[in-house]
Amino acid sequence: MSAKVALAGNPNAGKSSIFNLLTGLRQKTANFPGVTVEKKTGTFKLGTSQVQLVDLPGTYSLFPNSKDEKLVCQVMCNPQNESFPDLVIYVADINQLERHLLLASQIIDLGVPTIVVLNMIDVFIENGHKVEPKPLADFLGVPVIAMNARNGEGLELLKQKLQLFLDEGAASFTRSAKIYTFSETEEKAAALANEVFNIDQPYRAKLTAHHYHWFEFLPEDLKSKMAAMMPSTGFEDIRIQIQETMRRFAVIQEVLPVVIETHTSREQKLSISVDNVLTHKIGGPVIFFGLMFIIFQSIFALAEYPMTWIENGFSYLGAHTRSFLPASWFTDLLVDGLLAGLSGVLVFAPQIVILFFFLALLEESGYMSRVVYMFDHIMQKFGLNGRSMVSLISSGACAIPAIMSTRTIGSWKERIITIMVAPLIPCSARIPVYTVLIALMVPAGLHYGPFNAQGLVFMALYLLGIVASLAVAFVMKLILKSDERSYLMLELPAYKKPIWSNVGLEVWDKLLAFVTNAGKVIVIISLGLWFLASYGPGNAIEEAVNKVNETTLHLTPEQHQAVLQSAQLEASYAGIIGKWIEPAIASLGFDWKIGISLITSFAAREVFVGTMATIYSIGGDAEESSVRERMAAELKPGTNQPMYDTATSMSLLIFYAFALQCMSTLAVTKKETNSWKWPAIQFVLMTGMAYLGSWLTYHLLS
Repeated sequence: MSAKVALAGNPNAGKSSIFNLLTGLRQKTANFPGVTVEKKTGTFKLGTSQVQLVDLPGTYSLFPNSKDEKLVCQVMCNPQNESFPDLVIYVADINQLERHLLLASQIIDLGVPTIVVLNMIDVFIENGHKVEPKPLADFLGVPVIAMNARNGEGLELLKQKLQLFLDEGAASFTRSAKIYTFSETEEKAAALANEVFNIDQPYRAKLTAHHYHWFEFLPEDLKSKMAAMMPSTGFEDIRIQIQETMRRFAVIQEVLPVVIETHTSREQKLSISVDNVLTHKIGGPVIFFGLMFIIFQSIFALAEYPMTWIENGFSYLGAHTRSFLPASWFTDLLVDGLLAGLSGVLVFAPQIVILFFFLALLEESGYMSRVVYMFDHIMQKFGLNGRSMVSLISSGACAIPAIMSTRTIGSWKERIITIMVAPLIPCSARIPVYTVLIALMVPAGLHYGPFNAQGLVFMALYLLGIVASLAVAFVMKLILKSDERSYLMLELPAYKKPIWSNVGLEVWDKLLAFVTNAGKVIVIISLGLWFLASYGPGNAIEEAVNKVNETTLHLTPEQHQAVLQSAQLEASYAGIIGKWIEPAIASLGFDWKIGISLITSFAAREVFVGTMATIYSIGGDAEESSVRERMAAELKPGTNQPMYDTATSMSLLIFYAFALQCMSTLAVTKKETNSWKWPAIQFVLMTGMAYLGSWLTYHLLS
């Protein structure tokens, strides 16, 4: 037997922790059909049964205010939906039980078999509180389990209840009578929904009366029929919604005194004191940027050795591959194309791991919610709100999920502005580009006092992205007109020790996404680029080799090899393409080799590194030096000046800081805005900023 089980609950209730406990690494992430809302699924074995687990987005109520909540409402109100569960595991934070039981009572009233998990019981007991799950189970009419997802306490009992459901069916997991009793008006509306849409479950029919106009699974002709008949019921949507919410809370408040016993503990008083410091209007931002500064310092200081090991490992692998295989085009393809491209991805894995380790740590501890609250007032001055801060912080990982996360922003204007500026925040794809160029411009051993100079430049680039995003947001605030107002409603979760398994899984998930998503693109482009850089029209490469052999007799073997390598590349198809675009980028300090990288990295920014790795591997000795060393040794034609001097390196850094070189970002912007207008504006704006900023930087520094 197999079963489909859904995890539901409010945001920050701990659903992800229970999801990870049950599924481990047997999980995958995609989107719900037809929408850009993330769908996390996993599987696990229970006896002889296979259980499919779906982690539904965090939701406060079945009266939705965001795309996430609308999706959950549609899933729970449509038994034909592919994600409709056989059983719901409802996860409630016991420290916020009154508020979290609102949604639980709604799901139970839908007649869906349910297990209620009271999570974070450890924090609750540590604060001196007491809980009696049985009275709550009697009230709700479904099993209630106290659990600590941090250490797995209660997990076996949860599995036992799941096994009982699989063995005996839904009877013990479904309440026989509604928790919420309908008024006469609600009875009429539910009866009408049943008549029009054939929905015989009372509460599902009542919710359909509320939401039929936007429920996508209902036929349009029946919606029109419902709209024509609804006035006869006297059903006022907002008034009935408020009435239901207040009456549900009243019933919940009656039972809570026999379920939990609470008092203000020393830990809660300490938490309030800590919040007074961390969310202070002056001290809070200082602490936040101080933490970011430490993270960026760590990215360079801690990643240096593992990056060198990976780089040397690929050099060793390339050299031994050449010695093992016969000299042929296939060997060149394998070493200069595939291995060089893979090296360009994997060498930056340590920095990705360090960045996401710290971000996951801050998220797990509950600090990131304070950041959202703290910056809400500041964000409003730039046409954004505190929820925009969630998206901007998410952009530090990737602009794609950041743009998707804007669906929680209620105001159209604030959502559009957030979507437009999110790609300006430096993402993980920029890390490889920044690392290479900063290393060329700033010596590795340079320190200003105790601070790593490369880390300082890295921090400055992040601050530049933040300042640029706020500046663009402010201009858009003045241009876009809207009468909408949005307000930030946010639950600050209790401070808690990180669950290290969650941190590890989060880091693994992000690293795997970076390596697989970026890796596929980089390897494919690297292989194509190897062909373009290894072959040319007719006998062009052979003629270039003969010319070099005739004119470089006075040079040392090393100098001859360098000239020969450059001439071969210049005569190739890649060289011809690069020379064709060179006039357009020469004023930025870029040569034709950089031009090739600019073109290929329109697929994704990080492709720049794989492209340069391939370009500087063609004809080179794999044992001789790393790609970064070859780039550092590159000279401007006809001079003894380094190609990647301060002016060129800084110009290239500014270009990549602003340019929208990510086709996937444009695609998701189109999807979220349902128009090509906004991605077109986004692309033109950011490309213009990149070109102008790069031009100014090069001419000021050269």
